[in-house]
Amino acid sequence: MAGLRERKKEQTRQRIAAVALRLFSERGFDNVTVNEIAEAAEVAKATLFAYFPTKESLVLQGVSGDDLAGIVARRPAGQTFLEALRAHHRELAAGQLPQPDLDALLARVRVIHDSPALQAAANSLLYQQRQALAQVLAEEYGPTPAALMAAQIAASLLTLQETYFQRLLGDTTPTDAGRALAKDVELAFDLLEHGLDHTEGH
Repeated sequence: MAGLRERKKEQTRQRIAAVALRLFSERGFDNVTVNEIAEAAEVAKATLFAYFPTKESLVLQGVSGDDLAGIVARRPAGQTFLEALRAHHRELAAGQLPQPDLDALLARVRVIHDSPALQAAANSLLYQQRQALAQVLAEEYGPTPAALMAAQIAASLLTLQETYFQRLLGDTTPTDAGRALAKDVELAFDLLEHGLDHTEGH
């Protein structure tokens, strides 16, 4: 019974998110109310907020980035934090999203791009992500070096994400975009590990 309840909850969550994304794509984030989403998804407003605490979270879940701090904190003994982050993003680049999931992801990216409120909320999440990473790194390197390292890592990963989405929103096929992302991941982490001098002679 517990498994059935969890499946029903996940189905409800997915239905709410899908309905919200459809309405946001059709009319714009700022022009759709939470009440309209709840009515279209055939759930109570309280039920919607039980799954998504804010209107912004209906869009930002799945787009706002990885748990960088967790990846670093849980890495195996003997592995550097950059090796752990590289391995994680190398695996992400090698994966291929099913077309429906990719379409939904790109629709969310478009909705975010068209809404200043969502862009501000996304930037806030990215700041929180960077601060959490800095706190974990501070345990090994101290607060100031950790803050600088976290800032460089976050900026590099954000650029990777933005470039990948730009390719997908253009004429690049998902396969080619994935290959380009894989190359960019290696370059980004080479630069983080070896510094800007690594580009000399390339």
